[in-house]
Amino acid sequence: MKIAVVGIGVAGAYLLARLKNQHEVVGFERSTIENHDSICAWGTSKAPMEEFANKVGLDFDDYVIHDGKQMYIDMNSERFQIKLKGLCTYNKIGLIKDMAKGCKIHYGAAPKLQDLESEFDIIVDSTGFHRSYLPRLEKDFHLPTYQYKVEYENGVPFDDFYLKPFSSISGYFWYFPLGDNIAHIGAGDKNRNHIVETNAFLKKYGGKILKTVGRPIRLATPDMCEPFYHGKVIGVGESIGTVYPLLGEGIIPSMTCGDIFVDTLGDNERYRQTVLEKFAIYSKVLSFVRNKMDSKFGMMKNFFDMLAIYRYMKKNERRFGMEIKMTDMMKVAKA
Repeated sequence: MKIAVVGIGVAGAYLLARLKNQHEVVGFERSTIENHDSICAWGTSKAPMEEFANKVGLDFDDYVIHDGKQMYIDMNSERFQIKLKGLCTYNKIGLIKDMAKGCKIHYGAAPKLQDLESEFDIIVDSTGFHRSYLPRLEKDFHLPTYQYKVEYENGVPFDDFYLKPFSSISGYFWYFPLGDNIAHIGAGDKNRNHIVETNAFLKKYGGKILKTVGRPIRLATPDMCEPFYHGKVIGVGESIGTVYPLLGEGIIPSMTCGDIFVDTLGDNERYRQTVLEKFAIYSKVLSFVRNKMDSKFGMMKNFFDMLAIYRYMKKNERRFGMEIKMTDMMKVAKA
């Protein structure tokens, strides 16, 4: 088939790599080739990423920047640590470009839907939050985020990952190391204090700003993001809600969604059902997050939902790249 992949982020580039040997695939990216970059904090878990990279003939170890050992958490004036099991930062844009290597890509292009429909059998909407080619959502939910890439000349603030959840878990501040003297610092917050918190950290610890980005991140889950397909268009990744709501992490879920797309290619309803089943827990996680944000969480009322989330994350420690403890989950619940 002739397939257009629109949006060459992690999901789009992965699909180009997975499909290029069996189909005629063409990529479209609205950024110019000079400005094409990946704007998230570049954090992910090694074990699943090694599997994804292997499927497209790449070695994920070639892209790892920082291999985490522990994460510092500041919550309720208390600092504690979580042992990491593969959480790392990596050269995300480098991996994206290598996955897309050898494919025809039109940079600086945002083609009209009717033009794509006249030329392609399938149009993949991997445009992330923008969801450019699928119908608008009736009940979207997203957080604004803001991030600096910072270079430190006189020592870094932290030697490993650092998070500071905000009051009522309305969002969190992050510090992700990118080698010896560079880090991503940023925040996302429902109450829109993300820029204030990021600038306060920058003022406290200094550093030279290398890059600034801001974007909303969709936390609406797949069950809220239908339709997944409309005419020739099929959504993959964040465009259909594959972001884990508790962490705001969408790299691994979006690549998982890409695998489902490849495995069910040609059967849109099977794709839809498989995505809904695979990410069913996400709606329960989002309910937990929104109850916390809106101060509606009750330990007794919501205990079994919290227990289900804990069991899911504990079972998938390698996927999350960290040790999952009920005591830490309780700290989040009581925040």
